[in-house]
Formats: sequence, C-alpha cells, structure tokens
Amino acid sequence: MKKNSSRLVTAMCMLALSSAHVGARAAAAAAQSAQPVAPPQLVQNDGRYALMVDGQPFTMLGVQAHNSSNYPGALEKVWSAVKDVHANTLEIPVAWEQVEPVEGKFDFSYVDTLVAQARQNKVRLVLLWFGSWKNTRPQYAPEWVRTDQQRFPHMLGKDGKVTYCLSPYGEETLRADTRAFVAFMTHLKKIDEAHRTVIMVQVQNEVGTFNSARDYSPKAEAAFRQPVPQAVLAKKKVPPSVEGGAASGTWSEVYGPYADEYFLAYSMARYIGSMAKAGRAVYNLPMYVNAAVRDSVAPATPWKDNFNAGGPTWDVIDIYQAAAPDIDISAADLYGKESLQVTGNLAKYQRRDNALFVPEMANAPYFARYIYEILGRGAIGIAPFGVDYADYTNYPLGAKTSDKTMAEPFGKIYAAFRPMERMWAKWSLEGRTHGMAESDERTPQTITMGNWKVGATFREWFMGNVAHSANKQDFPPGTEFPTGGVAFAHTGDNEFIVIGQQVRLHFAGAGSNADKPAQYLRVEEGRFDASGKWVMERNWNGDQVDSGLNLPARPTVLKVRMGSY
Repeated sequence: MKKNSSRLVTAMCMLALSSAHVGARAAAAAAQSAQPVAPPQLVQNDGRYALMVDGQPFTMLGVQAHNSSNYPGALEKVWSAVKDVHANTLEIPVAWEQVEPVEGKFDFSYVDTLVAQARQNKVRLVLLWFGSWKNTRPQYAPEWVRTDQQRFPHMLGKDGKVTYCLSPYGEETLRADTRAFVAFMTHLKKIDEAHRTVIMVQVQNEVGTFNSARDYSPKAEAAFRQPVPQAVLAKKKVPPSVEGGAASGTWSEVYGPYADEYFLAYSMARYIGSMAKAGRAVYNLPMYVNAAVRDSVAPATPWKDNFNAGGPTWDVIDIYQAAAPDIDISAADLYGKESLQVTGNLAKYQRRDNALFVPEMANAPYFARYIYEILGRGAIGIAPFGVDYADYTNYPLGAKTSDKTMAEPFGKIYAAFRPMERMWAKWSLEGRTHGMAESDERTPQTITMGNWKVGATFREWFMGNVAHSANKQDFPPGTEFPTGGVAFAHTGDNEFIVIGQQVRLHFAGAGSNADKPAQYLRVEEGRFDASGKWVMERNWNGDQVDSGLNLPARPTVLKVRMGSY
C-alpha cells in the first residue's frame, strides 16, 4: 500500500509539473500571439527598396484578377489560378460602386469575404480602389455619381465640350470619393490590423485622359493661370527643349509647351494625394499609383494625343511626388511587348526616390521572361494581369487562353522563386541582385557583378554553339519566341545564386580578376527549403559546364562559386 501511495504521489507530481510546463508554453504562445503584427511599410537603402511584411523584406510574387472578379461568387476561379501560379499575393479591385451603392450607406461584405478567404488560402492582398477613375473612366463610381453631372462634373475639352472623364476639380466628387475611401480604410483597419493580410493599397487606376491634354473647365482654367506651386518647382525642372522658361510664374510661363500635360498631372496627383492622406490618417498602409505608360525610348515631347495625359508617366513622377507626398510609389503597367520599351520603362521608373514595382503586366506567355529582369533589378514585386479562370481573355494585350496554359509560364517561375521570397528581397535591398531577359532580337547580353562578368546567349543547345552547327537554323524546341531570362544574387565575392531558364551563361573575370583565367569551383543545382537552408540536388561538372552553364526550359536554381588561377 505504501509503495502504491508513493507511486501515486510521484505520478501526481509529474502530472503537475507537466501541466505547469504545458501551461507555461500556452501562456508564452498566447503572449506571442498578442504581440502586434508589424505593419507593412516601404524601406529604402541607398536607392534600393524593400516592402516589409511582418517585419521582414518580402518579394511580392503577385497576380491581378480581372476587373470584374471582385465579387464573392467569382473568387473561386481566382483562388484556383492563384494556387496554380504559386503566387503569394493577389491584387484585386474594391469598387466604389459596390461598397456605396446608395450614398452614405456602406456595404463591406465583399471585403470581409475576400480578406477571410485570402487568409484561408495563405495569400496576401493588395487592394485596388476603383473610384473616380479606372483606366481614366468613371465606370466604377456609383450610379448616383455618374448620373449627376451638375454635382459631379466632367472635364471640358479645349472646345468646351463635356468629355467622358470626371474633373479633378469637382469638389463634391473629391469629397464623396474621399469619404468612401476613408470608410473603406477604417473598415480594413477594424478587420485586418491584427493580421496584416492586406499589405498595400492602390489609389484609383491609370488616371488621366486620352483625348485632351488637360481639363478646360472654369475651375481648372482659374487654377491653370495661378503660379506653379513651389513644391512642384522644387521637384520638376524645366525640360531642356523649352527656351526661355521662367524660374517661376504660371504653368505656361514656366513649362511652355509642356504646361498643359504637367498641369493635368498635378491636378490628378493633388486629388489622389488628398485621398491618400485622409486614408492613411485612419489606417497607414503603403499606397501607390499606376500608369498607362508612354514611350520610354523616344524623348518626352509635349502631348499630341499619343499617350494618357495626367497619369504618373515616367516624365511626371516628380510632379506626383510633389503633389501627392502620401503616395509611396509611381508604378508602370507593362503591356507593350517590345523588349526595348519594357526595359526602357523599368529603367525610367527605377529611381533612387521611387521604388520599382510592376503592379500590372500582360499575362501572355512571352512576358513571363521579364520576371527575371524585373526582380533582378530590385523590384519589390510584380503581378501579371488577368490571372484567374474567368471565361475572359484580354488578347491581344495578354494571353489567348484563360486556363492552366495561361498560368503555367508564370507559375513555374514563381515556384522557383517562392522559397527565396524573403531572402531575395533582402539581397535586393542590399543591392546584390541583377537580372536580364531575352530581347526581341535575341542578342547576347553582359552584366558585371564585382570582379566577375557574365555573358548570356540564347537559343543555344547544351553543347557547342550555333556558329559551329551544320544547320544554323537548328534551334532548341520551345524557343520559337523569346523565353529566356536569368536573375542573379551576388551573395559573396565569388558566390552567386542563379535562377533562370532558356539561357547559356559564361562567367569570366572582371576588375582585379580581368587578366586571370576563370574556373567554376562549384556549380550546385538545388533549392532552398522552408527554413532558408540550401538543399543540393547535384553538382554540375564535365559536360554540364564545358559549354557554359545551360539553364533548361524548366526554371533552375544554381549555387555558383567561382575561382581563378
């Protein structure tokens, strides 16, 4: 009996200790869960940027749904595509007309459903506020706005006729749009501040107008005749082609033939900036604007009905920064397929004072290769447009299909990047990343990183080269149109993470290594696991390196260590 009593006491003590230990762990877990989640924010390091999510750099591997997929019943087809593309972020509209169909009465049930489903799918959200302007048009404004021209005026053309576009000088329009936007941001804070599912907000969409250089309404005319604000003068210099431009004065006196389009950019930015300031006052999330881009190669000549005047095109980013300081980024939407234009716009929008971000890009298969160049350049994120399985395609701007064949070219690249989404963002912030995409001309490219130079060629078989081939037109399958691309992270003096497809690479010495023969000390193919640890699959040698490093059609990750002798 004594022995059994002793065992019972011992067991009870052990149970008590175990319960105490479990209780302590539960208390610690509860305390940890009670800690506030760090808010998303944009950080900068010597002209390179990162989007911080949960307190750590985050590479946004996103997709954007179609414009009309912003309803609960349409979301199933969206989530299926998000999963197939291996995206970590969904961009999707929230329309003014759907949250305030009756003036003063708000319905955020769609937002609640969207955010809840995003958490279930473990996907972040970037929400697009479609208010007064969507692709310059007001069709996402409520009916009570669109049918009351007196209260919510449209722009007037130079001929005095009413245009299709709402005026940025409509005081009631700004007041109503801002009220709805603030209500939306207030609701978002209520349902998401503890979770931070939503990491960024776009204010309006591709604003401006296609058929007029500016607004000629009486209020706009009065503002046009006023002196250019000092904040704009400090940021936007007079173009060199303007002769005799005044240091101060009216828009025409300072900017000459550019005055109309610069004034409209200021007018739009001022409107958007006012909304952003009010929205961030209630819930401070990063905010951006997007542009229907203009020619990025030709000089920025005055508007002649050849681009979307008033939007944040590359030549007026300074004006947007001056008039809308609460907007973090002016971003380019990329749909023109010419590689020279794509690269030109990336160069124009990547500035020391403007983070590179591509919130929209065509979902045509030949656009997938640009992911390497965009992320290699240090973009905080990217999102091909129309990646959902709705029965709609935006060909010829995008893919001809709306099924898995549309998703696959992007999904295979995202799948390779996903395990590195945090590390890549950190390397990018540190200025370690570089990238290139195969050009339309399929010409060789070169990039220098420290004491190493890398040459890239395309449409090569794995052994030998086209120049030595008996049939000069004998190209590898799957290269009928440009598909090649590669991104690098220069992780050490002689070490690189390489990720790419359909490209041959040759490493050679540069700088202090220029006169030394180069050699591959180690070329490991593998992947990073969930903890960020490198997992090697095999080491390339022999045939696999004798003709350079040939990355196949399947996106491949290499860990390369170089040496010389």
